[in-house]
Amino acid sequence: MDQVKVRRALLSVFDKTGIEDFARKLHAQGVELISSGGTAKVIEAAGIPVRYVQEWTGFPEMLGHRVVTLHPKVHGAILATRDDADHQADIEKYDLELLDIVCVSLYPFEDVIAKPDAQLAEAVEMIDIGGPTMVRGAAKNHRYVTVVTDPCQYDELLGEMAATDGHTSFALRQKFARQAFSLTAAYDTAISTYLAGEMGETFPERISFSYQKQAELRYGENPHQSAAFYASSQAANEGCIGSAKLLGGREISYNNYFDANGALELVKEFPEPAVAIIKHANPAGCAIDTDLVEAYRKAYFGDVNAAMGGIVAVNRPVTCELASAIVETYARWGKDRGAGGYFAEIVVAPSFDDGAVEIIQARKGWGPNVRLLETGDLAGARNAEFAQKYIVGGMLVQNRDLVGLNTDDWDVVSERQPSEAELRDLKFAWLCCKHVKSNAIVLAKDETLLGAGAGQMSRVNSAFLAGKLAGCYGGAQDNADTAGCVLASDAFFPFPDSLDWAKDAGATAVIQPGGAKKDQDVIDYANKLGLTMIFTRTRHFNH
Repeated sequence: MDQVKVRRALLSVFDKTGIEDFARKLHAQGVELISSGGTAKVIEAAGIPVRYVQEWTGFPEMLGHRVVTLHPKVHGAILATRDDADHQADIEKYDLELLDIVCVSLYPFEDVIAKPDAQLAEAVEMIDIGGPTMVRGAAKNHRYVTVVTDPCQYDELLGEMAATDGHTSFALRQKFARQAFSLTAAYDTAISTYLAGEMGETFPERISFSYQKQAELRYGENPHQSAAFYASSQAANEGCIGSAKLLGGREISYNNYFDANGALELVKEFPEPAVAIIKHANPAGCAIDTDLVEAYRKAYFGDVNAAMGGIVAVNRPVTCELASAIVETYARWGKDRGAGGYFAEIVVAPSFDDGAVEIIQARKGWGPNVRLLETGDLAGARNAEFAQKYIVGGMLVQNRDLVGLNTDDWDVVSERQPSEAELRDLKFAWLCCKHVKSNAIVLAKDETLLGAGAGQMSRVNSAFLAGKLAGCYGGAQDNADTAGCVLASDAFFPFPDSLDWAKDAGATAVIQPGGAKKDQDVIDYANKLGLTMIFTRTRHFNH
């Protein structure tokens, strides 16, 4: 049955956005309106004729509004199959007045539990029963009934009715039904997740996740893969890429999203002004400084070649001065290091000062290409959502790694204690290393990333690559800038040999989790080399 004439609609919405205008336009097309509670009062106050549900069913509201639409006349009118003889007999027997539109918005359960002081009793009271029941019934019977669950659907429905003399098409009803089932699935997911948390069940026997599509992407990791970006319901609670606003530039790609997230999560680690430049999910540069432009300059020199086409993230508003520095990078600092020009794919920041966006977009060749992402404040609490990784046939789920500088657990295991300067650099290096793909080795000095060895099968190779990127290895150390640097490792050293690379790179201090069988051998060798070494007792694998 393709075309259905709309004669009667039931409107019962918690979110009353646009409901008065929607009701008025339905009434203008000759649609009888039935409603309950606050929705009916809004429609009635606007001078639009409406029948109250309790008058329609002949049964009053009860249990403090918990039971209003849970009545056979309501659900019979929704679920009746109109070309079924037995159903027709029941329609006549029970005098059912069929519904052609069911418009419902659910109690805002997630908004309530998002409050810091939300109580269980309050949350339970916001579990909608009648709404989802009507929504699911109407969605099931979408061959005849149009289910409307969001104010953004009002204009589309009214437009189709205006163009078809008050009819709806099967295509529209099926589309709205699919959206309705997605809504109720997400609603139930939020409730079950909340209750599991209340019961202390981090990983219940069945787990669901709900995300809402924000954009279809040009392609995935590769051009032959299709992709889309979905945001979680918690995205708005934290300054993050999931809730960031695109202020300018081309649409963001699949890989851009992933790299931008990595860059932002790194600069979130620091209370000081921080800049990170990410390339292929790893930091090509990172630095902190009291001056944001200076932090950017130091981050850029981490790896000037890799910085080209990278993602720039800062944890402070982008000022006009910083914007100018970013677009003038090559002119200011590139020529003396042999860089072949500079271009940033994305600039991510909590906000952009007046004029900063215009400065970046006015740069020749940048304007239509560079993306500017505004995340909002980064200082708030972190979402307690899960980190997930797909494998064929399943999903790996874990808590987010939100451990930062757990200095209370740190032990200086070497004979020599770190100096104040070494300790500052060790803290910086440790936080950087957390965001490098394992096996991860980081060299840092003056709170600046000098080089990172990422994703190697051997920790020795990672140490060698970190030193090479820092400019240390051409057979012998050829960059005095690395003298006095520190080395961080995301996991323990199984053997002492990596310390040779640390020493050759000019490192005077090492930070690592500890926990290897040969820890004492590593400590003894550090003492022999005159290195200071800290065990953090925490590992930061980042696969």
